[in-house]
Amino acid sequence: MSPSKLFIVRPVATTLLMVGVLLVGWVAFLQLPVSALPEVDYPTIQVVTFYPGADPEVMASSVTSPLERQFGQVPGLTQMTSTSSYGSSVITLQFALDQNIDVEEQQVQAAVNAAATFLPADLPNPPIYNKVNPADSPILTLAMSSDSLALSKVEDLADTALAQKISQLPGVGLVSISGGQKPAVRVQVNPTALASYGLSLEDVRTALAEANVDQAKGVIDGARQSYTIGANDQLFLASQYKPIVVSYHNGAPVRLSDVANVFDGTENNLLAAWMNQTPAVIVNIQRQPGANIISVVDRIKKLLPQLQASLPSAVKVQILTDRTTTIRASVKDVEFELALTIVLVVIVIFFFLRNLRATFIPSVAVPLSIVGTFGVMYLLGYSLNNLTLMALTISTGFVVDDAIVMIENIDRYLEAGDSPLDAALKGSGQIGFTIVSLTVSLIAVLIPLLFMGDIVGRLFREFAVTLAVTILVSAGVSLSLTPMMCAKLLKHRKEGEKGRFYEVTEDYYNRVIAFYGRTVKWVLKHQTATLFVTFGTLVLTLVLYVVVPKGFFPVQDTGVILGISEAPDNISFDAMSRRQQELAKVILQDKDVESLSSFYRRGRDEHDSQQRAHSDQLEAAR
Repeated sequence: MSPSKLFIVRPVATTLLMVGVLLVGWVAFLQLPVSALPEVDYPTIQVVTFYPGADPEVMASSVTSPLERQFGQVPGLTQMTSTSSYGSSVITLQFALDQNIDVEEQQVQAAVNAAATFLPADLPNPPIYNKVNPADSPILTLAMSSDSLALSKVEDLADTALAQKISQLPGVGLVSISGGQKPAVRVQVNPTALASYGLSLEDVRTALAEANVDQAKGVIDGARQSYTIGANDQLFLASQYKPIVVSYHNGAPVRLSDVANVFDGTENNLLAAWMNQTPAVIVNIQRQPGANIISVVDRIKKLLPQLQASLPSAVKVQILTDRTTTIRASVKDVEFELALTIVLVVIVIFFFLRNLRATFIPSVAVPLSIVGTFGVMYLLGYSLNNLTLMALTISTGFVVDDAIVMIENIDRYLEAGDSPLDAALKGSGQIGFTIVSLTVSLIAVLIPLLFMGDIVGRLFREFAVTLAVTILVSAGVSLSLTPMMCAKLLKHRKEGEKGRFYEVTEDYYNRVIAFYGRTVKWVLKHQTATLFVTFGTLVLTLVLYVVVPKGFFPVQDTGVILGISEAPDNISFDAMSRRQQELAKVILQDKDVESLSSFYRRGRDEHDSQQRAHSDQLEAAR
């Protein structure tokens, strides 16, 4: 029994079914998220602990080590890295890809609770943990700057007016602000003045803590009414801190302004950010998992003019980096290559079939198979990325094979004199099992990719599944639509009705077939030489496999250069800032990799000389 008979004898139903597949695939194509690579969520948790005033050695011994001992007992942990710096400890926990991050989060919470007794008792806050994805870099980076307003005011506007509005857009995940310009009141204590009054730094700290408290004040109950006392003791300005009484000396109050310099500043004056050579506040925007990067960025760009209008005219908002630039270019190129592949396949089919009607059938079957795959990709939660589009491009050669095999077999019966309907029934019934076997064998080749583990398996799973689905859809189209169209479009042509192009090219094809026959005969007569060539090709392939460079992904030139500056402890923050501005000037003026290389070489030489001078000073001190 032919599996195609049901579709051949019901052409209207078959046509409606294929139109439905086409519509579903097209709608799914519009809904599919777009990204550079398949979505791979690394089960990673980051634990951050703040201990103001502690040096890196104290942080490592009293905070990081107790936490690491507890985290080492968490099941499923594959990698643990930590960084201990002045006043902070950051521990990154990476789990196996098959672990549930929500379950691991509970395990981490239990480990933090178990380590609480080993941590310093005066920690201001317990360790903070959150789920992170190290591969999810910002999709858009904005820079806010002003020529007249202080950067602390600009950061306040970025936090209250810009970040809040952007976070409400669909698809936007985390919006973080960097630049180190968060407003704060700084108190610089004068040790000499403090000692003259017989006070210590602890006295100042205690006075500040008692004067800046926002707690419940209580309730006043009366006979008929009850009042809740509402008062806020928090202080926000330096002028409010200066009158604070630290202590009394000889009956007179000692105020904070008598022993310290109090001024409005920033929380961390050792952090800064620049846009080119202009100090700025940086806003990094990340997307939600599975969101369409291009759509999210387009929404943000559409909202930016409204946000700019709501900000003071002195504040400028500019796009610093746009991750979608390279994604748009790569996806657009792959889509063009996919369309070009389909066109070339159809042209090649026409040159060999030399029949417009027969060429029209695979030219419909190929795009229908690809568009139908989009519907399955949407159901599986996949995205349009370089790997899935590459799978669709590769599948074009596989997809057309089924249709050509079906058309050739049906055309053979037409040439024998059968009617188009009889030829379609006989040819499809005879070739149906062949198409099924071709489909199964092609999918079997993809089994290693489907079961590949680790990061590579996660990345190439979408590639393998997309290619397998396309082959399955192609088999369905070749067993249903292709024989039905053959029954309706193809017809037997006599020698004089085959067209001018067919007659002109027939002699050429006969010569090609004859040449192929002569080469086969020559190979059969020289079997020993053929075996030597085959063996040499195999050996050369193995040698090239060893020699050819290997890597995770090909090197891609995105036009972005990332530089990290390091300096010894005796280098001031101002010197580092000047160094960064010099680097920005080189990049903006020269825009040349050689200039950047020479700039870094000069910086490395200066760094080495400073290190040697510092070592000489230490040696002289000893």
